[in-house]
Amino acid sequence: MAVVLAWLNARVVDPVMQVIQSQVFGLTLSSDCAGARSRKQLAFSAALGLTIGIFPICGTTVIIGGVAVAALGARCNAVTLMVLNLAATPLELSLIIPFLRLGEALTGSDPFPLTSDAFKMVITGHASKDVLLSIVHAMLGWLVAAPVVLAVLYTVFVPCFKYLVGRFGGIPSSPRTPMKVVLLCPNESESENGLGPLLVHGD
Repeated sequence: MAVVLAWLNARVVDPVMQVIQSQVFGLTLSSDCAGARSRKQLAFSAALGLTIGIFPICGTTVIIGGVAVAALGARCNAVTLMVLNLAATPLELSLIIPFLRLGEALTGSDPFPLTSDAFKMVITGHASKDVLLSIVHAMLGWLVAAPVVLAVLYTVFVPCFKYLVGRFGGIPSSPRTPMKVVLLCPNESESENGLGPLLVHGD
């Protein structure tokens, strides 16, 4: 159990918290409207990462996530999407059969038998057609469920990220290289309005 918790902290919690803290730093320099957009972007990225992460074809979720990041560009947070994509692996494995059964129900097909004899046929190559058909059914089940899953996760994540951003507010800094924010005012008008550019560096 300790190993699992350590893995979750290293691979999921820490990267997400770094993203949240970096977003918090950005929010302190932007308007409330821009801050709300950033929180929604984080929520959308997390929801999309999990939704892609439960795609029922093992080994393809990272590729699909990369394609989504490339297609969306600045409209998503790549780190959040990919971290949640990878974190969804246990869910992916547990949802393969539900997606398969949903696809079979939608097409009116006979259920693929999940028995030892069926697995022997799969291994020996005697049920290749049935296997391919079951893969198609699982993909169909995911395609139908994905919009609902994405909408529900986004609705849940928006207030979650709003809380996390507020809870872990402040400018993040590394214990070894603390950040310093220096306000540079090239002229008096910007100095009076507090709109001078910012220079961030570490010691």
